[in-house]
Amino acid sequence: MVSVATRSADPKSVQGTQSIDAVSLAIIEQLQEDGRRPYAAIGKAVGLSEAAVRQRVQKLLDQGVMQIVAVTDPLTVGFRRQAMVGINVEGDLDPVADALTAMDEVEYVVVTAGSFDLLIEIVCEDDDHLLETINKRIRTLPGVRSTESFVYLKLRKQTYTWGTR
Repeated sequence: MVSVATRSADPKSVQGTQSIDAVSLAIIEQLQEDGRRPYAAIGKAVGLSEAAVRQRVQKLLDQGVMQIVAVTDPLTVGFRRQAMVGINVEGDLDPVADALTAMDEVEYVVVTAGSFDLLIEIVCEDDDHLLETINKRIRTLPGVRSTESFVYLKLRKQTYTWGTR
C-alpha cells in the first residue's frame, strides 16, 4: 500500500503558521486514496493542470506537510512483534526522546501528559528482539525510570486518512 501521511497536528496549518488552502487539501485527499495516482488524474479531480498539481505536491513535500511513502504490513516483511511502550522519565525528557528517536525499532515517539511521559511504538522481529530492545536498550537509557509494555495481539485498524478531516 502506498500512503500519504500528513505531518502537521492541525491539517489546516503548516507548523502552525501557514494555511493550506482547499485545493491543496483536496490534492492530499487524492494522494491518501492512492499515493501513486497520476498528477493528471489529480488535476482533473481538483480542477488544476498536471503541472500545477506537480508544483503543489512538491511544495507540500518541501514544507514537511506530508510524505508519500510505502506502508508495509510488518508481519509480511518479517516483523512478528509490535508493542506500545509507556515510559516514565526522571528529569529532562528531550535526551530520552532523542535517543529513542534514533532507534531503528522505534516507529514513533510521543511526549504525553498523563500516566506516562513518553509513548513509543516499537516493531521487532520476535519476542526475543522485543525483550532485548526494551531490557537492554530502552531501560538502560539515562533518565528512564520505568517502562510498561503493551504487546499487540492483533492490529484491527490502521489508517492515514486523518490528515484532511
